[in-house]
Amino acid sequence: MSGASRRLDLRGLKCPLPALMTRKTLATLAAGARLEVLADDPLAGLDLPNAVREAGGAVLELTRDGAVVRVVATAGPD
Repeated sequence: MSGASRRLDLRGLKCPLPALMTRKTLATLAAGARLEVLADDPLAGLDLPNAVREAGGAVLELTRDGAVVRVVATAGPD
């Protein structure tokens, strides 16, 4: 899990749920905590990084394995 504090497996969910759940989860984490998100929605590669930035976080990794997008992000300041 790459040292993530939390992991969300959102495979099977369609837009906008992965982005909304990512943003909501980041809001509950302490600043600097890591979140790993897995999603297979076709727009996840665009939506998840945008959701992280909107929540004040930063994307550390963005990878794709077939249809699955994996994002590792840190939560922003409280």
